[in-house]
Amino acid sequence: MNGWLVVYTRRAEKDWEKLKRSDVRDRALALLALLREDPFTSPPPYETLVGELAGACSRRINLQHRLVYEVSLERRMVKILSMWSHYE
Repeated sequence: MNGWLVVYTRRAEKDWEKLKRSDVRDRALALLALLREDPFTSPPPYETLVGELAGACSRRINLQHRLVYEVSLERRMVKILSMWSHYE
């Protein structure tokens, strides 16, 4: 099986509605394409989160917005948790 399955939470789907009307849409699409190929590839760098989102990973879309996701190795799946500002 090539590539990874990418699924979206309801929050991520709502975030996409905001993102697709923004000037960072193309950057978000590029990151999603990268995750479909290999969620562990770098660059761009990713960070493993701690605290409430322990175990999740994050990549910057731009200075304000981050793409936050979880990876399931067993299912070869990436679950997108959010794609909008982590300051809201």
